[in-house]
Order: sequence, then C-alpha cells, then structure tokens
Amino acid sequence: MSQEKVDRYKNYKANKDKILKKEKRIRRLEYTAAIVVAVALVGWFGWSIYQKAADPSGKPAVEYTMDTTAVDDYINGLGQ
Repeated sequence: MSQEKVDRYKNYKANKDKILKKEKRIRRLEYTAAIVVAVALVGWFGWSIYQKAADPSGKPAVEYTMDTTAVDDYINGLGQ
C-alpha cells in the first residue's frame, strides 16, 4: 500500500465515530424526506379523488334511461 492509502486509513480509523454518525444522520434525513414526499403524494391523490367525487361545480348528475323489456322477455323465455 502506498503511504497515501495508509494515511487515509489511519485518518478514517481516527475519525470513525464521527464519520459513522454523520452517515447515519444523512441516511435518516433521506428516509424522512422520502416519507414526507410519499405522504404528500398520497394526500394529493386522495384530495384529488375527493374533489372529483364531491363535484364542486354543482352540476347535477346525468341520468340515462333505457327500455329493457325486450331483454327481460328474452331472459324469461330462456327459463321456460
């Protein structure tokens, strides 16, 4: 090993506790940020669905009617 590698290794060993604490703190911040983003996305998704279901425009729902007597007669004829 070159002297530079040896010096780096000694420096790492001397400051190992500080380095590991810093890495752990950064990892926790990354997890927290990911959780915050995930909660924000789920909240936004839920709010969007709620807004569409509530229909804030106040328009009445469209109703359709269909005459199904022919289908009913056909189905009743199959059972006989």
